[in-house]
Amino acid sequence: MTAVLDTQVLPPVGVRAGAFGNATHLACRACGAQSPLGPFYACMECFGPLEVGYDFPRVTRAQIEAGPKSIWRYAPLLPVPADIATFRSTDPGFTRLVDAGNLAADLGLRKLHVKDDSGNPTHSFKDRVVAVALSAARELGLNVLACPSTGNLANAVAAAAARAGIRSVVLVPSNLEQQKIIASAVYDTTLIAIEGNYDDVNKLASEIAGEEEGWAFVNVNVRPYYAEGSKTLAYEIAEQLGWRLPDQLVIPVASGSQLTKIDKGFSELIKLGLVEDKPVRIFGAQATGCSPIVQAYEAGQDVVAPVRPNTIAKSLAIGNPADGPYVLDVVRRTGGRIADVDDETVVRNILRLARTEGIFGETAGGVTVGVTAKLIADGDLDPDGETVIINSGDGLKTLDAVAGHVGPKTTIPPRYEAFTDFWKGYTA
Repeated sequence: MTAVLDTQVLPPVGVRAGAFGNATHLACRACGAQSPLGPFYACMECFGPLEVGYDFPRVTRAQIEAGPKSIWRYAPLLPVPADIATFRSTDPGFTRLVDAGNLAADLGLRKLHVKDDSGNPTHSFKDRVVAVALSAARELGLNVLACPSTGNLANAVAAAAARAGIRSVVLVPSNLEQQKIIASAVYDTTLIAIEGNYDDVNKLASEIAGEEEGWAFVNVNVRPYYAEGSKTLAYEIAEQLGWRLPDQLVIPVASGSQLTKIDKGFSELIKLGLVEDKPVRIFGAQATGCSPIVQAYEAGQDVVAPVRPNTIAKSLAIGNPADGPYVLDVVRRTGGRIADVDDETVVRNILRLARTEGIFGETAGGVTVGVTAKLIADGDLDPDGETVIINSGDGLKTLDAVAGHVGPKTTIPPRYEAFTDFWKGYTA
C-alpha cells in the first residue's frame, strides 16, 4: 500500500537520482502550479512561495524507531537521500520532550510538555532546518552555505558548514546579542554585520543570492527544502507522546515557517496512518514589539502588514514574515489563535520556565510561556487539554535579557560567621 500526498512526478533538474528521496516536485502554495526539484523558491506563474511535494511509500513506526537518534530517522519523509545519515552533518534532533508538571501546576494546566530544542548542537531548532538545507545545497552542487539571520540561524549555518568542510557566510544585524555573534564567529565563518534590522539584512541576502553563483542561502534560494526541517518537530512530538497527537500546541512565531510546517508534519503523519486522526489546536506567540501577524489576526485580515521590530526577543524580530498569511490560515483553521506579550512579560516568563522546570530558554521561550499564560487567562487554551509548548533556543544566547534581574543575593567575606549572619536574616 502506498500513501500518495502529491501525485504528479516531475524529474529533478541536474541532480543525481534519489537526491531528494521521496520528494517529487515543488508546488506553489498560492496557485498550486508545480515546478521540478531544483534551486527554486518562487513560482514562475505567480511568484508565490514554493514547497516540497512527495510520493511517500509505506512507512511504519518500527522503521522510524530503528533509525538514528536524530532527524534522519525521518529521512523517508524529508527531501533528502536515503543515505543521508552517512553524510557529515551536525545530526540534530530527537531533543527531549519534558513532562512539565511544575509549570503546568503554576499555569493551571492539567498536562503540559515542553519540547526543548535548546538541546540541539548549536542550541536552537535552527539546526534542524539547516541540516536539510545543507543536504539540498550539496545535491544541487552549491558550495557556499549562507544566510541572513537574527542569530540562531547564523550559529547553525556556521557549525554545519564547518562540519561539512565547506565555506559559510552569515549576515546579521549589527545590534545582535553579542553571545550569538561570538557563537557564530567561533566556527571561522565569514560573519558580516549589517547596519539595520533583520528585514534589511534579508533584503541584501536576496540580492546577493540573485547575483552569486554556487551560493546556497538556506532561507532564500533553498528555502523550500530548509523549511521542511521544521516538520521533524511534529514527528518527534508525536513519537515521544507514544505515536499520538497533543490537544493543543503553542509555538513561537518569527517568519512563521516553524508553525506552518509543524501543522504539515501532523497532517502527513495522519495521512500515512502513523497516528490517529484528531483535531489539534495550534496557537502562535509573538512579542508585542514585533507582532505583525497578531495585528492582522486581531483585525480579521488575511494580509500581514510589515512592522519595524522593537523588542528584546530578537530571534523573533522579523517585521515582514514570509509565512504570515499561512500562519493566519493554520490558527484559524485549527481553532487556535496568535497572541503577543510585552518585553517585561517575556523576562518574567524566562524566569518562570527556569524556576519551575530548570529550563533556561532564550527570549523566544519567554514569549511562548508568556503567551501560554495569556491564552489561559483569556479562556482560549483548554486547561484540561494535553498541551505542548516549544522552547526553541538556549537562554545562554540571550543573557542580557535577564542580567539585570538576577545575581548574587549578597557579597560576604569568607567567614562562617558572615554566612550565618546573612542566612539568619535571609530566612527570617
